[in-house]
Amino acid sequence: MQQLADYFATIPSTHRSAILVGGITLFWLIEGALPLFRFKYNKWQHAGINIFFTITTIIINFAMAFILVKSSDWAIANEFGLLQWLPEMPLWAYGLVGMMLLDLVGAYFVHWTEHKVKWMWRFHLIHHTDTHVDTTTANRHHPGESVFRFVFTTAAVVLTGAPMWLVFLYQALSVALSQFNHANINLPNSVDKVLSWLIVTPNMHHVHHHYVQPYTDTNYGNIFSIWDRVFGTFAREEGSKLVYGIDTHMESHENGQVSNLLKIPFQKYRSPVGAKFSEERSEVN
Repeated sequence: MQQLADYFATIPSTHRSAILVGGITLFWLIEGALPLFRFKYNKWQHAGINIFFTITTIIINFAMAFILVKSSDWAIANEFGLLQWLPEMPLWAYGLVGMMLLDLVGAYFVHWTEHKVKWMWRFHLIHHTDTHVDTTTANRHHPGESVFRFVFTTAAVVLTGAPMWLVFLYQALSVALSQFNHANINLPNSVDKVLSWLIVTPNMHHVHHHYVQPYTDTNYGNIFSIWDRVFGTFAREEGSKLVYGIDTHMESHENGQVSNLLKIPFQKYRSPVGAKFSEERSEVN
């Protein structure tokens, strides 16, 4: 475990990029051989749209990375954060607890918030407009969403008091698991029932991408599935019954063009089936 910590403490940017590219390539090949859905679409054109948003996310995270480093350094120097206040424990336990806390705040909580706060949902629904969910969908985030996801990740680092080696390890696992649980594959039920008690599986996360509520507002987790079970947001549905997308933007000219996807947060709001954020509800606007 110490060797792993030492590696991620000084992990080169090229290695972090290799994790991203390697994950996409691996799951791209697997879903090509054993797809859940045999989509009738141009896979390369579809990937091009999502890769555009992958690049914008990388640029934003790279530009603000120094904030993450300074936040971690400050927390460690001032002995601030949950990890700093816990009793001494083996490094493997320290790492596991830290990753779970980072996943809770930096992934589950921000994702849940995006579905509950209207202005955040306007940006996040670009992720949900994908009607052909596959491994590239994992990185389909509007630049505006990338910014406030970074803010939540920074808050998670400060609140946990996580050292940078743990932050880099968490980010690597987060990227890999996100690509895995968005991949167009279906695990055997026997395998999924075991794995989904530990991590978020494709069978589990695909339910979140069903085009209507209440499924849209379930299964928010990214790495650890425990948070959806603890907070009562876990749901199951047969993969063959799922329809991907979001009911307000099912037309290809709206969900398949980068120019329109960038504009969606600023267009007139459309309430989905179930009247999410309707005038009758007292949601935060």
